[in-house]
Amino acid sequence: MHAPDTLRRRAAARRPGRWLAVALVLGLALLAPAALGAPTPSAGAGAPVSSVAAQLATLERASAAVVGIRVDAIEGTLSAESLGQRRSGSGVLIDDDGLILTIGYLLLEAQSIEVTTAQNRTVPARTVAYDLATGFGLLKPLVPLPEMRPATLGSATGVAAGDLLLAGIGSNPQTGGGIGMTQLVSKRAFSGYWEYHIDSALFTSPPLPNHSGAPLFNQKGELIGVGSLFTNDAIGGGGRRLAGNMFVPVDLLKPVLAEMQSTGSTRASRRPWLGLSSSVQEGRVQIVRVNRESPAAEAGLRPGDVVLEIDGAKVETLEAFYKQLWAHDAPDAEIELTVQQGDDVRKIRLRAADRMKTMRKPEGI
Repeated sequence: MHAPDTLRRRAAARRPGRWLAVALVLGLALLAPAALGAPTPSAGAGAPVSSVAAQLATLERASAAVVGIRVDAIEGTLSAESLGQRRSGSGVLIDDDGLILTIGYLLLEAQSIEVTTAQNRTVPARTVAYDLATGFGLLKPLVPLPEMRPATLGSATGVAAGDLLLAGIGSNPQTGGGIGMTQLVSKRAFSGYWEYHIDSALFTSPPLPNHSGAPLFNQKGELIGVGSLFTNDAIGGGGRRLAGNMFVPVDLLKPVLAEMQSTGSTRASRRPWLGLSSSVQEGRVQIVRVNRESPAAEAGLRPGDVVLEIDGAKVETLEAFYKQLWAHDAPDAEIELTVQQGDDVRKIRLRAADRMKTMRKPEGI
């Protein structure tokens, strides 16, 4: 038998990121507000815990539920071209049956998935669901993970700008994983260039090195969000630029979780899709990318075109563009765009598609 001290040293060597994160959290809990120029966190749900022991207990609860995720996508798919064929990120266990929550784009058109626990145990997994509307993805390991404990689902409504939060990075055989400190900078609506919009998102800073699917916890160790992207505009509102991350609030998961598990998606995901990436330039919606074999490509749309109207309604923001598009009940609805192409203004009619039906399925596990 090994002496207890030897076992502790070996365990620490296997989990370098985790124990380093403990030290970082304790230090950043004192330094983060001043470093970011933010107000001191207020009392309440997001207030700092009062003791080192309580902080360590919260860290243990959070880290026990975090996993690393590695995905190999199907070669030649649209998502492999835009997101890469090999992807990595994090996830968080949310029930005793092994269900893991992550950001959905990691799982798009996945051929194989592996999950790595904090104990560096790696097992195969399968996709359970992907919700286009919220961006969440669900997966499940093909073998039990008895060493893990699920996270408690919390709510993002109890946190405010300036609150200190915990972010989890899933284990990776090369770099390890752990829990680090970040700070809520703002809560606001978010429109993504890839035909995506949510009415409330969480923006934090400093940014995480690997944000994809990273679980965000309040200081009680409750799950409140899932990492989606890096941003240079965490504050928003046209003020000073600040690097950070956007997290999708877990509040959006609760109403659709049962539907995702039973159907593999949600009804809200069956909506018109054009296959465009767009941005707003001086109050105009400009196309920056057209996906191959998409309705937009077939209609002759191209990068640089400006979308002026959709179905006769003027659009000046991505939110207005998307919501007017999604006002159609049928995913394959016929859409009329008024588009400026160079010096010409044209009306283009095209038939949208159901993005969920365009995705390729894995050949087998």
